[in-house]
Amino acid sequence: MSTPATPILNIEDPHASKPAPIGGLALFNYGFRPFFLAAGLFAVLSVGVWLLQYAGHADLGLASAPALWHAHEMLFGYSMAAVAGFFLTVVPNWTRAKAQKGPVLMILAVLWLLGRVAMWSQAVLPYGLVMIVDMSFLVTLSAVVVRPLLDPQHRRQVVFVPILLSLIAANAMMHLDVLGFSLLGVDWGLRGAMLGLDATIVLIAVMGGRVTPSFTSSFIGHADPSIKVQQRPRLDRAVMVATWAVLAVDLVWPERWLGGAVALVAAALHLARLAGWQSLRTLGNPILWVLHLGYLWLVVGLAFKGGADFGVMAQTDALHALTIGAIGTMTMAIMTRASLGHTGRVIRAHPVIVAAYVLLSVATVSRLAVMAVPDAAVALALGSGVAWILAFGAFVVVYAPILWHPRIDGRPG
Repeated sequence: MSTPATPILNIEDPHASKPAPIGGLALFNYGFRPFFLAAGLFAVLSVGVWLLQYAGHADLGLASAPALWHAHEMLFGYSMAAVAGFFLTVVPNWTRAKAQKGPVLMILAVLWLLGRVAMWSQAVLPYGLVMIVDMSFLVTLSAVVVRPLLDPQHRRQVVFVPILLSLIAANAMMHLDVLGFSLLGVDWGLRGAMLGLDATIVLIAVMGGRVTPSFTSSFIGHADPSIKVQQRPRLDRAVMVATWAVLAVDLVWPERWLGGAVALVAAALHLARLAGWQSLRTLGNPILWVLHLGYLWLVVGLAFKGGADFGVMAQTDALHALTIGAIGTMTMAIMTRASLGHTGRVIRAHPVIVAAYVLLSVATVSRLAVMAVPDAAVALALGSGVAWILAFGAFVVVYAPILWHPRIDGRPG
């Protein structure tokens, strides 16, 4: 019999209460607030502009290849905004670090925004300047959050340090490619994009493996204490070894049979992990089942990656299962849940947000169908983008007031 993990996200707030009249601006009172809002807004804007470029109706005069620009902005624009909000919120819960607020959050938010402006202004800025401005956000964020993670008292959290370092390296590699860096004949832009994607997958594997079974155990335990969520330490270790191995092989020897074999092993281990989490018992609780859905997309994406590396399916299918499906769904799941808990609200998904959860899977399936139905490729790709925009547009509409107003219970944060 396994023991449920202790939640590490302080979002099951015992003081949560019904919404009350609130006023004032609290956007920089806690790390999740500015960055979750930025992530939602940027998800809508960036994909909207990408669809215009895809359809031939916009030209930003990019120095980089448009597809790599799109990949960069989804990884280091959207995803890193969500990741920043996450780290700035949970690191104070894990460690003795003081929660960042006020001027520090403002500086970080400005650096993130300047990075986006620089990446979108390549036609008029020297690319060396673009690189420096864009990278300043992730480097500064890491400097803020890494020090408490290195505290020997919090050894369990040190895993996040190599993830952040990998993300910094991946961002640098993508920029160096545009600047003409060509050492060893490697496609540094593509290799950097894969490293950034893989590092984000590792982060999802760590956090998904901690919060999903924990919240699930709390939920089903109230209904029937005899039902247990299985957490097997040996399996968890094997999962993380395999997921890190995917990153290592992609960095050294990408898109070969070895990478395919490692990805398939990782997919099987993640599926075994998910199978013990009582997913079907969460179907009545959308803000919980969406965590299981996001993790399932991680399994599917890794399986597709294995198939693609063996040449039996398209690399773009694996890419979009992992990005739209796994990263999109898991970040939406964490942002919607954490925002409610940290503002004193009941942890319950608004019906519009439930629709947003579904729309992200619609967006994923539609994008995966592009290769299967080439005659409708453009319509399916555009449909996928529209579904993504609608999902995050719904997030912004519902959560913007939650994120910029103070907690409803009057507590700080």
